This record gives sequence, structure tokens and C-alpha cells, in this order.
Amino acid sequence: MAYINAAFRSSREYEVYFFMKDTYVRVYYTPGKLDDKILTSLQLISTGFPSLTASFFAEPGIDCSFDTEASEAYVFSTKYCAYIDYAPATASDKILSGPTTIAKMFPSLKNTVFENGIDSAFRSTKGKEVYLFKGNRYARIDYDSKQLVGTIRNIADGFPVLKGTIFESGIDACFASHKKSEAYLFKGEEYVRIKFTPDAYGDVLLGDVTPILDGWPCLKGILPVS
Repeated sequence: MAYINAAFRSSREYEVYFFMKDTYVRVYYTPGKLDDKILTSLQLISTGFPSLTASFFAEPGIDCSFDTEASEAYVFSTKYCAYIDYAPATASDKILSGPTTIAKMFPSLKNTVFENGIDSAFRSTKGKEVYLFKGNRYARIDYDSKQLVGTIRNIADGFPVLKGTIFESGIDACFASHKKSEAYLFKGEEYVRIKFTPDAYGDVLLGDVTPILDGWPCLKGILPVS
């Protein structure tokens, strides 16, 4: 069971949104330390993001997301997506584009494994590129031009550091850290922090694969969401 279904990095430094089913929390995180803090208690997505009320993204919930410029992000639910201004720490969020299908928002994903849903995604340090994950496959896309960058590949081929870990077969949620070239990956009840290297194979695990509740003690009592 996925403890975390989706996540995206906030425009506010060292803040991240975690989505679990039809709920979310906003967290202040501290890479490599254990003093993370809950900034917004567990609440319904429709409460914290009024613009998403009565949409796929409120219920059943957000199952993938990634940040772009300023306070803007893409959110996904099954085969649907929307581009939003999430207006951190306010209730002034708004939908900028969509909701529509992934194939319409990102035509280059039509007839690919990503057309009917994306498991997880995180922003690259290269231009406006994003890593998308579905099952054991991944791709890079430029969210501005909406074009695929390169080919769809196996996670283990593009991220050899993940070979032999639970993440080579899929990633439930992930987000790019505010620390450059670092990302957090989540699957089931475990997570890992990595240093990634676009267009290279020098990725490094920054620690062991660890239970989420050990590395993020502020989430104890919240996860797993029933």
C-alpha cells in the first residue's frame, strides 16, 4: 500500500505537499535531519485547495504532481490533469489550465504508458524538464514545449543506482528537493533520498532505503491514512 500517493516541492523554501488519497499535509523538511515539522494538519484536498472541489483531484485524489514556476504545479488523477496556482498557505488557489486528459495536455504522451496515468514525477535541474514514472518505466518531458526528451526507458537502466532496490519496479511518489540535484523517492512504507545527474549515470543514494516514519517522524500518527 502506498503511504504517499503524490508530492510536490513548494515555492516556499524547504516546504513540500504530500497527498494521501483525498487528503494532504504541508511539511517543512530538513534534508539529512529528523526535525521536520507539520505546517498544515491532515485535511481534505477540497478544504486546502478549494479550486479542486468536486473534481477528480479532490476525490479519489491526486496520484501524481510536480512543481513548475513560482507557485504553479501540474496535478494528475488517473488519466486527467490540471495546471494550478496552489497559492501556498492560503485558500486562493486557482486552476490555470484544464482539467483535461493527459493526452490533450501533453500530446507527446499519447499512445505511451503515461497516457492513462502517471505514478510520480519530479522536476529536473535541467531547463524545464521533468522525470515521469509509470511502473518500471520512466521518461523525461519538457513541460513548456510538451515534448518528450529522449526515449521511454526502464528505471533500472536510467537510474542504475536504484537496481536491486524496491524503486526499480516503480515509484509511488517523489519530489525534487530544494537542495540542488537531490530528490526524494517513496514507495510503500519506505523512502530514499538520491542525488541525480541529468544526462549522466552518476546518481548516488544519500543514505539507505528507510521506513518513512523513521525518516519523517512528524508523519507518525498521520501515515498510513485509512
